Amino acid sequence: MNTHKTIPEFTSYEEMEAFCDTQDLGKYWDQTEPAEFEISPQARRRYLVSVDCDLLLRVQHIARIRGITTESLVNILLEQRLHELELQQAS
Repeated sequence: MNTHKTIPEFTSYEEMEAFCDTQDLGKYWDQTEPAEFEISPQARRRYLVSVDCDLLLRVQHIARIRGITTESLVNILLEQRLHELELQQAS
C-alpha cells in the first residue's frame, strides 16, 4: 500500500494555507525541494487601521472571488485610488 500522496495543485494562497494547516506534511516530504531566502524587516510592515464592518465584508468577498488575500486587495485599491487623486491634484 502506497502511503505517499501527491501534493494537489492550488488556485490560491488561501487554498495552500488551508491544505498545510490540515495535513500531515510528512506524507509529502519527498515531493518538496529545499529553499533558501532572506527576509528583510523593512520589506513589509503592517499597520492597524479601523475599517467599517460592512466595508470589510465587501472587501473580503471580492478578495475571495479574485483568489487573493484581503490585504492584497486593500493594497491594490489604495494604490489605485491614490493614483487617481494624485492625477487630479497634478491637473
